[in-house]
Amino acid sequence: MDGNGRWAQERGLPRAAGHRAGVEALRQMVQNAADLGIGWVTVYAFSSENWSRPKSEVTDLMGLLKLFIRRDLAELHQNGVKVQVIGERQSLQRDISALLDEAEQLTRDNTGLHLVIAFNYGSRDEVARAATKIAEAAIAGRLAPGDITPETFCTFLDTAEIPDPDLIIRTGGEIRLSNFLLWQAAYSELVFLSCYWPDFNKTHLVDAIQTFAARERRFGGVREAGVAS
Repeated sequence: MDGNGRWAQERGLPRAAGHRAGVEALRQMVQNAADLGIGWVTVYAFSSENWSRPKSEVTDLMGLLKLFIRRDLAELHQNGVKVQVIGERQSLQRDISALLDEAEQLTRDNTGLHLVIAFNYGSRDEVARAATKIAEAAIAGRLAPGDITPETFCTFLDTAEIPDPDLIIRTGGEIRLSNFLLWQAAYSELVFLSCYWPDFNKTHLVDAIQTFAARERRFGGVREAGVAS
């Protein structure tokens, strides 16, 4: 969800205004995804690198997270949305960690759209933490080194119970993944949009899905001659 700050600056507004507009775009996107029958949505809400931003901006972002959960959690729950959070939590402030726990606990039995929030998340950090857990399991004798396969490795990731993304959409004109789901994105289809996140709407979402549907996914194989895709 890239481009909040630039969206605000181009309108002569403080960056915080762009982040607030981005939250509104997120609320609409979740509703639109549910209306379209999408089962899983993962949003990159705050990366482990975002702590390097100015303190005032980080404070604003934390405030928006609190506002989103306190204002929208009840509605998400009422609509059957299940919230799951990925990312490193031990270093988070207690009030932030408690809010994330509350969102997960309240919605854990819901069966509608799964909303995965990547918060204090970085894919390299996730892989490193998974490798540490695997090493600890091997030292403790719970896992033999020869039993470590890609499938085994996946069970140690934050996304152990989350399907790999079919489609990754990035707004804001940047053409890179920026440390987002690097392991899980091995066979994802990528769509990069020039619009800033606050301007992302249902038309953009539908267009991206149509682009995805038109692509041929072979997962390293080849399509047999005479077989329609």
